[in-house]
Amino acid sequence: MKYDQLKLENQLCFPVYAASRLITREYQPYLDELEITYPQYLVLMILWEKDEMPVNDIAKKLILNTNTITPLLKRMETQGLVNRERSKEDERKVIVKLTEIGNELKEKAVLIPERLASQLLEGPMGVEELIRLKEDLGKIINHLLRK
Repeated sequence: MKYDQLKLENQLCFPVYAASRLITREYQPYLDELEITYPQYLVLMILWEKDEMPVNDIAKKLILNTNTITPLLKRMETQGLVNRERSKEDERKVIVKLTEIGNELKEKAVLIPERLASQLLEGPMGVEELIRLKEDLGKIINHLLRK
């Protein structure tokens, strides 16, 4: 048919979008315990790996614009999870640093990936398939970032 390419069932983007939303929904009970959102969880994971990062670096890792991440960081600062301050070396840069509360959440969050993985493994895919899916999505993301 002339318009088959416009059918939802023929789109690559829809299953990726739906899977992302559904996986995020599975995270929600765990994140509710920590009183954070999924985007806040992503920021915290970045800072738990390397604390004191410029806003631009966090935005780049999350593949977001700084004007998207700034309101998120402001809310996190209000919650007492992070501090934001101008760099002493370069006043144009804003450095984000974990607070004690933000750091303490790491211990509470440590089991979240394992819990989510066990939920996913109850489904039709095994560990190897999930790893391959993550790698394949990484290839797509890297390709699209180069454009």
